[in-house]
Amino acid sequence: MDIAAFMNTELFSLVILPLLIFSARICDVTLGTLRSICVVRGIRFASLLGFFEIWIWILVIGVVVQNLDSAVNYLAYAGGFATGNFVGMTIGKKMIMGHLVLQVISNKNHYMIINELEKSGYGMTVVDAYGRDGSVKMIFTVIRRERLKDALKTINGIDESAFYSVEEVRRVSKSPSIGADSNTRWLMPLFSLARREK
Repeated sequence: MDIAAFMNTELFSLVILPLLIFSARICDVTLGTLRSICVVRGIRFASLLGFFEIWIWILVIGVVVQNLDSAVNYLAYAGGFATGNFVGMTIGKKMIMGHLVLQVISNKNHYMIINELEKSGYGMTVVDAYGRDGSVKMIFTVIRRERLKDALKTINGIDESAFYSVEEVRRVSKSPSIGADSNTRWLMPLFSLARREK
């Protein structure tokens, strides 16, 4: 059986073609999601991802347009789109590293939080502030994305009522260290390492 004859079979129309559309759609949407993340973070690699994203999309949409009578292809197209978003976000979360600004506001045991973060090698800026319940400490530090869970676990273990927020950092100034391990000593914190004592 030649290729042309095979493409006219029910096996190809109902199984293989939808799978190809589904797989290609996963690829282009995954690339699109990663491209969006790279654009937000100012990574120029986004332009190359965009090229392949659109190239795959044109191929897929061309196949779908040529087979408008197949509902299976529509389902494959939509399913690939949804799956591609999930895959793209998962890959982006695991692979795209960087810096985060962690801001912590605590009105109790703040010195324990500061000491524990210092033991882990984090540089930080501590500011006296006033909140709804009185005097508080605002703690600013810059950490690697993959260390966020450990830092939050430390903070919540000391003060479960502590408020924290996390923001993306695109660029930071140079500094000797930002963590205790060798993988983080080259990082660059946003804030000075000066500590304001009570």
